[in-house]
This record gives sequence, C-alpha cells and structure tokens, in this order.
Amino acid sequence: MRMDQRQVLTPRMIQSMEILQLPLTALEERIDEELQQNPVLELRTRDREASKDQIDSGRVERTEGEKSLIIDADQGSARDFERLEKMADYFENEEFGTNGSYRQSYWDGQDRDGKLDAMANTASRGSTLGEHLLGQWAFIEAPPAIKKAGIVLIDYIDADGYLRTSFDRIQLEQREPTSTADLTEALKLIHKLEPAGVGARDLGECLLLQLDALEEDEELSEGHDFDMERALVREHLKDLEQNRYPLIAKRLECSIDEVKAAVRRLGRLQPHPGRQFGADEAPAITPDAEIIFDESTGQYDVKMARDISPGLHLKGLYLKMLKKGVDKKTREFLTNNIRNAKWLIESIEQRRSTIERVIRVVVDTQREFFDKGPEFLRPLPMIGVADQLGVHVATVSRAVSEKWIQSPRGVFPLRRFFSGGTQSASGEDMSWDAVKEKLRILVDNEDKDNPLNDDELVEKLKEQGIDIARRTVAKYRKVLNIQTARQRKAY
Repeated sequence: MRMDQRQVLTPRMIQSMEILQLPLTALEERIDEELQQNPVLELRTRDREASKDQIDSGRVERTEGEKSLIIDADQGSARDFERLEKMADYFENEEFGTNGSYRQSYWDGQDRDGKLDAMANTASRGSTLGEHLLGQWAFIEAPPAIKKAGIVLIDYIDADGYLRTSFDRIQLEQREPTSTADLTEALKLIHKLEPAGVGARDLGECLLLQLDALEEDEELSEGHDFDMERALVREHLKDLEQNRYPLIAKRLECSIDEVKAAVRRLGRLQPHPGRQFGADEAPAITPDAEIIFDESTGQYDVKMARDISPGLHLKGLYLKMLKKGVDKKTREFLTNNIRNAKWLIESIEQRRSTIERVIRVVVDTQREFFDKGPEFLRPLPMIGVADQLGVHVATVSRAVSEKWIQSPRGVFPLRRFFSGGTQSASGEDMSWDAVKEKLRILVDNEDKDNPLNDDELVEKLKEQGIDIARRTVAKYRKVLNIQTARQRKAY
C-alpha cells in the first residue's frame, strides 16, 4: 500500500473532451441520441414554442372545403362523404407529391417532422456495379455451369470494374468446385457486358475491350485508327507513362503528331469503368464556422454555424416534480438525468467557445492568407495557440480535429492552418504549405518545351528567398502529384 497523488479524469471531463472532438454532424447525432434517452432534456424550436392560440387561429382561417371531417352518425349526412371523396381525388393528383399543398391545407399549424422531410428530399441510392452486372447477366444465354461461374466472377469484380483475383484463388475459396474452363467462358461473356471494359485483369486489357466496343459502333468509331491505338496499348503503355513520344514514333514509323492524336483518342476511354456505378459519394462537409469580411471595418469576423445549444433546455415539469418531493427511486432517476443533461449542455457551450477562440487566433495569424492566397500561409504551431489561449495543446488538437471553416476563399479544414515552416531570406515566416504553393506556381508557369528539373526548381525558389534542399523539392513535387521534368515535356 502507498499514498500518492494522481490526476484522474472525471466522467464530466471525459464527456467534455469527447464533445469537443466531435465534428458538427456527429454532435447533432449525439444530441439526438441524448434527447431520446433522457426524458428531462428537450429541444425547443420556434414551431414548438408557438402558442395554442396561434395554432387555433390558423385553423379558423381554413375554407369550408378544408374543415375537419365530422360525420353525423344520426343523420348520415352525405356532404361529409363527398368531401372525403374530394380529399381522395386530391391525394391522387400527380402534383400532390411536389407542391406541398397537403401540409399547408390539412396540417396548417402543426409541427413538421424534420426527419421525414429530410428523408423525402434525399436521393435514392443508385445501383452498385455488382447489381448492374447481375441484372444484365440474368439475360445471358449460357449453360447452367457457365451461368453459375459468371455469378461467382461478378462477385469478385472490384469497385473499379477489374477482376484482380486469380482463377486459382477463386476456385479455392468456393465451396462447390468450378472448372477453369467454365470461368474462362464466363469471363468472355462478362467482357461483353456494360460498361465496356468491365472484368479486365489489367489496364491494357480494359482499354482493348473498350476499343473493341467502339469499333462495333459505326458512329463512335469514326476518326479512330484502331491499329495504332491497339499497338500503343499492347506495346507502349510504359513508354506513354514515361513520355517517350519520339521513341514510340520511331518504332511505329509515324510522326509524333500522329502519336499525340492517338493518345488524345485513348484519353477518352475510361480507365476505371466500374466507377460509373455505385461510386462512393463524397461525404457532406458542414462548416463549423464562417469567416466573413466586414467591409465597413476592414476586419474578418467569425460566425459560428448551426449552434444548437440555446435550444436545449430542461423540462420544467420534471424540475417541479423534484421540488415538490417524490419517492427515493424517482428522485434518484430525475437527479441523474438532470445532472447528465446539464453536463451535456455545458459541454456543448464549452465546445462552441473553445472552437471560436481557436478560429479567431487563426484568422488573426493568417490574415494574409485570406487577403492574398495560399502562398502567404504562415507557420502556426498548436503549442503556440495553446499558450496564447491558456489551454493544453491537446485541447487545441481536439478543437481542430475534423472541423471545417467557410471563408471568402473557400471551405478549408481547420487543421490546414496549423503547420511548421521556415524563414525566407528576408526573415519572413512561411509555412511549408506556402512553399508547396510557390513550387506549384513555378511548375504551372514553366516552359513546357523545356520544363524545370528539380535542381532548377531549387534555384528558382532560392531566387524568391526560399532555401531548401533538392530532396525536399522532390518530396513536395510527389506530394503535389507533379511529374518529373521528362514526363512534363511537351512535344
């Protein structure tokens, strides 16, 4: 046994750190879960705060045809049934699903279901590549063994449309035996499905399959030199990657202009045919804050987006129950839920305050970035921001994690503004991202007939006061997906 002092995180501190790190969409999901689990917590909106008098007044203004349906059981009035029949006819109107008149006419004054509206406005999921191929395969006429082999192969075609798994491995992973001959015949039939090029084992085969499909189309095949294009795919793909146009022209006994024209025609083909179906949609980005330029003051202002915390409240009914006095079990239940609700509200407010303070430091430090562009980005270490705000560096790291800001120059991840850097010859601080941007500008403006190699790029940067090593230039060039000088040369 021993006595010592240790720093222990309380549940409240852990929750606060988790809330701080959550992106805005995940935070809204967390709040929604808490609203469902905690009966004490409620989210008040303008619609829900509307008084009963306002709702009743809205109902009074309805026309006679919009009155509530009340059937007189004693007299059996036929007018009520006629109105009911008119409502049914109205529902069958083809414009009903889009004009929103139903909600306005028959549910005026009642709360709209936001989730239901979102579901109604969400596009349906597109078919995947596998579903698209299986739909076509169902109409292929072939012996049962080959049909079965085709279903097996389609299952192994990846999202790009390629069959990258060998027949041997496919056969080993199947419970029921499938012969190589059946797989081979099935693959030949799959190659005839749409999109053209699907089921290829490599890029060359994919392009050749697409050329075969083009040649069969009299209209699309116009202007193509299929002999040259097939020769380029079969024999010179590596040479094309290395930009060896003179060598290709010499071996094919043609001019460089003819090779370039054939390459342009090959550029219309799809190297990833499967991506046309079921492609993963880019995740929606919800900025946590918007940076606005105030022309009257000449300063940038920070506006936090979609702040939910003011709408979260504790239900007064349960607070009154706790004050009036209830049994022990009910008191413990209410006390725990009230405490959890208060912790959540305080954590959300603290999250908003921390992120806003961090963003304001970013705006003050990176003023030149917002005024002039990415090449003026300054180095901004997190530890410096933490010292300036009087918080731990881990707090700053959590505050910028998966957060986005919208500015006059576009939408950027907040973490982009935090990086190391160097000093120019004039003593000006410059982030590594700014150095990359200057490198990209040099390559964009170079003479494509005589592109700059890495040594020449080092000298050009040195002329701008940026002294970095050749290996650093090569590393940044690869990060920016810039090819070597030989590959960038234009013929």
